[in-house]
Amino acid sequence: MAATGSNVEEIRNLVVLEEFGVKNVHTTDFPGNYPGFQDGWDMKTFQKNFRIDVVHLDENNIEFDMVGIDAAIANAFRRILLAEVPTMAIEKVFIYNNTSIVQDEVLAHRLGLVPIKADPRLFEYKNIAEEFGEQEASEIDTIQLQLKIKCSRNPRASKESSDPRELYLNHIVYSKDINWVPLGNQADVFADSRIGAVHDDIVIAQLRPGQELDVVMHCVKGIGKDHAKFSPVATASYRLLPDITLMEQVEGEKAERLKRCFSRGVIDLEDVRGKKVAKVVNSRLDTCSREVLRHKDLKNLVKLGRVRDHFIFTIESTGSLPADVLMQEAIKVLMAKCQMLLNELSSAGTQ
Repeated sequence: MAATGSNVEEIRNLVVLEEFGVKNVHTTDFPGNYPGFQDGWDMKTFQKNFRIDVVHLDENNIEFDMVGIDAAIANAFRRILLAEVPTMAIEKVFIYNNTSIVQDEVLAHRLGLVPIKADPRLFEYKNIAEEFGEQEASEIDTIQLQLKIKCSRNPRASKESSDPRELYLNHIVYSKDINWVPLGNQADVFADSRIGAVHDDIVIAQLRPGQELDVVMHCVKGIGKDHAKFSPVATASYRLLPDITLMEQVEGEKAERLKRCFSRGVIDLEDVRGKKVAKVVNSRLDTCSREVLRHKDLKNLVKLGRVRDHFIFTIESTGSLPADVLMQEAIKVLMAKCQMLLNELSSAGTQ
């Protein structure tokens, strides 16, 4: 059965949430699919419809809307953010002394997962041949860190005290105890930078009097698909913009129940001639739980959907780079991939 009129517009623009399923999940905007619709990709049309709206931005978090793209492109950015934007992380751990109860392997693993505050764009990838050879770390591809700490008794502690925080000194090893040891000319190059752990309060180990750690670490540049410790984001996700339409006026007790079916702030009640009438205020806040569809007398009064080409991105950085810079770097990675594909096609065409 052919789809026509407003039904076509709905199929092309809206993913519909029903009680027992989801409709219109497949992309249909390709040439010849619907008579009368010119769905061929056009640069001018794309430039006219595409936009990015930043909703929230701070040092480590960004929320923005990306409108006018296909889900494949949105997902490409998400995957690149997770796995292909490089960062610096601890790769080699040289343990000279470890008398704590934490095994060497566990200690090395915990240190490797500590986010490092260093701009990876200022370093080069370490040569694989050098990594397995006898080549020493250099200032262009390695950051050297040191953790040297020893626990001792606090001579000023009260004899009646049983609190380890009063009895011992340095009994908890934090990431703030990791110190940067500049290599070569790094002290001059990064004089204005704070290289070290992103957060100072990450617990690495607990010690008791006489126990100590003496560790040297080498940070190198890598990407998340090699190891999760190189991933620059804590979360990188997107969701489609919710679309909620009231099919008819809902008032009174029904309006109050309708409001409770959605997240706070989605539905509000306004006074119309002495009656409480439901009104969609901000559908963006909805979690699309479909709670309203459980009520027989309400489910036909509301149409739930999501806008197909409106993506709400949320990026939380681990702290190595600001969240907005990470998105810029992801765009550069995707551009490089596209250019590599074009070069391959060009070289294949000349053969």
